Amino acid sequence: MEIVRLGEEPALWERAAAWFAGKWSVPAQAYRDSIAASAHTDGVPQWYLALEDGRIIGGLGVIENDFHDRKDLAPNVCAVYTEPDRRCRGVAGALLRRVCADMARAGVDTLYLVTDHTSFYERYGWTYLCMANGDDGERMRLYIHRAAEKEEDVR
Repeated sequence: MEIVRLGEEPALWERAAAWFAGKWSVPAQAYRDSIAASAHTDGVPQWYLALEDGRIIGGLGVIENDFHDRKDLAPNVCAVYTEPDRRCRGVAGALLRRVCADMARAGVDTLYLVTDHTSFYERYGWTYLCMANGDDGERMRLYIHRAAEKEEDVR
């Protein structure tokens, strides 16, 4: 498995945008625009793919806000997805480790993530923080990941 940062791989942009759009109810153009913007920064936004023999088997991104009401909790890891036939093989964990390390190197030591999973992200160093309301009104679990512990309480 190879993990690539899409900002460094323009040849994959169109394929990646179509793949993400096929997994989530967000138009491919939104992914195209965000992926293109990632080429000009080491910070936010960023997009990653896990590839196996050229096949996309997983991916995720980092954006300011992942469609929830806690705009103060940014940036957010988003669009985390692993193809069903590649789950339970460490794909998501490898993607999460990579994005956290890259963001820390870029000076972003705290990341957030919304999900309906209840125990998955804890395996990778994420901590449940609070509930958030999605833009659609749905309640979601909001997690935090810190590269280095801080004293402040962001609840």
